[in-house]
Amino acid sequence: MKRNENKRSGSRSAAAYLLVIAILANASMPSIAQQFFAELVASKDDSATPMGTLRVSEGKARIETAALPDGFFLVDSAKPAAYFVRPDAHVYMNAMQSSPLTHMFVPVDPDDPCRQWLAIAQLSAPVDLTTWRCQRDGAETVGGRNTDVYRVAAPSGLSFIGWVDRARRFPVQIKTADGTLIAADHIHDGPQPAQAFEIPAGLRKFDPQTLIRQIQQSDVWVAPPASE
Repeated sequence: MKRNENKRSGSRSAAAYLLVIAILANASMPSIAQQFFAELVASKDDSATPMGTLRVSEGKARIETAALPDGFFLVDSAKPAAYFVRPDAHVYMNAMQSSPLTHMFVPVDPDDPCRQWLAIAQLSAPVDLTTWRCQRDGAETVGGRNTDVYRVAAPSGLSFIGWVDRARRFPVQIKTADGTLIAADHIHDGPQPAQAFEIPAGLRKFDPQTLIRQIQQSDVWVAPPASE
């Protein structure tokens, strides 16, 4: 009798162990699925232009562009924060409006991507919520994967349409206000190096406002004429 009880107890323990393993495996899937590397390609009027590369890992994105080859952008939607890093110059700075890519290619909550897009937009300047709108506009298949389509209406030509891949928790395609389609192309899912999403040690933060104040206090500063 004891032998049978021990066998049943062992079977229950093995089943419980397998259940825990299955739960842990499923729990880790969103994190793994969100890590990938891709090329950014812009298309308009039947012509395609490589823009740079994109790396994504667990709420962070690294964007490298051909237009700014001496640095890269880091976006952290959890903080939120967006920086432009220039390793050779040993400085980094707030991205502000230096690239519209940092406002659009942002790791998001697939159930509410508008929240992250708004938070990143507010890093550059206060957002007028009476003119900023974001809403879901259906679903489409992009690259063989299901995506949710969102329309963002923003002032100063910053409106766009984003196709959010729920599994990757990221907009894999953006259409800007001028009709340019920017896509994350040739996506390779897989772990990304952690150091790629960190500001290298030893870099100092460059504050353009501090530089402006220093110039204003120097002998070369000429105050603008007072408006009449």
